[in-house]
Amino acid sequence: MEKYDINQTFQRHWGEGDRLFQKAFSVEGKVFREVKNRRTVQFQLEGKSYFIKSHGPVGWGEIWKNILQFKEPVIGSANEYQALKLLPLLGVHTMKPCAFAIRGTNPAAMESFLVTEDLVGMVSLEDFCRDWKNNPPPAKVKNQIIQALADTCGKMHGSGLNHRDCYICHFLLDPNVLAAGRCELHVIDLHRSQLRAKIPERFRIKDLAGIFFSSMDLGLSRKDALRFVAVYQKQAKIYDPPMWRKVVRTAVKLYRKVHKREPELPAGC
Repeated sequence: MEKYDINQTFQRHWGEGDRLFQKAFSVEGKVFREVKNRRTVQFQLEGKSYFIKSHGPVGWGEIWKNILQFKEPVIGSANEYQALKLLPLLGVHTMKPCAFAIRGTNPAAMESFLVTEDLVGMVSLEDFCRDWKNNPPPAKVKNQIIQALADTCGKMHGSGLNHRDCYICHFLLDPNVLAAGRCELHVIDLHRSQLRAKIPERFRIKDLAGIFFSSMDLGLSRKDALRFVAVYQKQAKIYDPPMWRKVVRTAVKLYRKVHKREPELPAGC
């Protein structure tokens, strides 16, 4: 199997076929992640900043290990590419794909890569909100961000897309846009995402628990949590009170595991 979606800039510089993959897998720049068969690099081309995620063969050992652990193995860039093409159709901001290619029929031996434009000047919600507990933001700003986050998650889940790495560090905002009175969140790091007709409950809970877990130390109130729930339910077209109790339990369990202490929950959660 071979599939390509390369814009003109990368066609001009990287060519096609074996040369295309050779160029992609030998890119030099700032290495953000390099584990086993995956590599994430920030690089420059024609004065613009890009990120590339390259995936080499994973081997049958890794695939069977994931299967035996009841996990879906990540064997390439295709899931993230599909998510990046879908999200703008839902009204969700994300990274712009510039070059994508995959080759091979044996899942253990596939090679692929995905190049996206760098979201220059943006900051993660984790960094932007880090000091909220000690220095609360204006109510308007906090409400805008909570609503934008819930709206984004609701649209993703309503379309059948779950993130699988859904923490506030993977949602970026532009401080200049926020200062102008609008909040636009960009979803990133979708290489583990899954797309189905309907998301199984456990994956919906995992995503939402990731959001709750990663915002537990921000000093948020029960009113803030209820605002998120209301917006999310409207966009995802779901009303399931028992699910939210499972979300809280899952998030608390994760917090205890990571931080080795009890979280401070909003009253009533």
